[in-house]
Amino acid sequence: MEKIVYKLLHWSPRLLAVLFAIFISLFALDVFSEYKEIPKILLALLIHLVPTFILLATLFIAWKWGHIGGFIFIALGLLYMIMFCGKGSALTFIIISGPSFLIGLLFIIDYYVKKRMSL
Repeated sequence: MEKIVYKLLHWSPRLLAVLFAIFISLFALDVFSEYKEIPKILLALLIHLVPTFILLATLFIAWKWGHIGGFIFIALGLLYMIMFCGKGSALTFIIISGPSFLIGLLFIIDYYVKKRMSL
């Protein structure tokens, strides 16, 4: 039973981070309705996918060093709240920053549980 809980704790932040990156990527699809020329579409798509690239880089770091990646995920959630303070509703902050906080917390918990079990 303990092994199942540990595996769930280990894989859940990784899966959630991938799903969160896919969710954030969906916002980049609006470039197809804005532009008609292929070079402009590609440039706009690249710019709109920068947050996804940041999330994937953070996931790569968190996969190796859970505690560092966890703190980066939390920092990204805080950064979003600071950058867009007053420009969105509370629901927007919950939808964007909430998963980032949850993923970061799960990575940190996973790191410390793994560290405690190896002692």
